[in-house]
Amino acid sequence: MRVVGIDPGLTRCGLAAVQGGPGLRPTLLGVTVVTTPATAPLADRLCALETALLAWLARHRPDEVAVEAVFSQHNTASVIATAQAAGVAVLVAGRQRLPVRTHTPTEVKAGVTGNGGADKQQVSRMVTTLLGLDAPPRPVDATDALALALAHLWQAPVQARKEAALARVRLASRARG
Repeated sequence: MRVVGIDPGLTRCGLAAVQGGPGLRPTLLGVTVVTTPATAPLADRLCALETALLAWLARHRPDEVAVEAVFSQHNTASVIATAQAAGVAVLVAGRQRLPVRTHTPTEVKAGVTGNGGADKQQVSRMVTTLLGLDAPPRPVDATDALALALAHLWQAPVQARKEAALARVRLASRARG
């Protein structure tokens, strides 16, 4: 399976592509950080992000897309900007008819390190080790996008089985009427 992970941000948006599957070591396909100038008009920044995401998806042709869920921070302006970038990411992937799933930072940390309370250094070390990299990815937005893609890669089969089981339960419930 090929997954694109998106760590949304309006100033810096991390993009990563990985490939892997059960029993396979994940492979890094690409990682980058898209930046937009804080002084540019909001519409221009969102359009630039859309263009970059479209190009990234066309280049890496993922099976699924993982976007970090927006969570409340103390800085309301930062949350709004992150939510706007996340909305563009979900919209772009949705228009490409790609399955999109959001993951909380805690889910990503737990998926990569086994500890939902892991710090940035622990996540960085695990991403570096899991992908067999010589050095940690930089900047942190790149590491976060890779961690997101890796966590999704490993969680997707479990989630698919869960959704299939729930669909069977709903179908059986309707049949019983």
